Amino acid sequence: MSAKYKIRDQHGQNFLTCTICGWVDLFSRSEYRNIILESWKYCSHHKGLQIWGYVIMTT
Repeated sequence: MSAKYKIRDQHGQNFLTCTICGWVDLFSRSEYRNIILESWKYCSHHKGLQIWGYVIMTT
């Protein structure tokens, strides 16, 4: 991973955008979308992750 993609300020707000290789329409399936949402919920409750908003879009 390049140094430019590392979060330097652990206490600041960050914006993250992710894409899937080949633009596969992965999140139109609820079971895959739920994996992401449950992972975020776990990190929020157990790791201190604060999520102020998100958008999951299909292609």
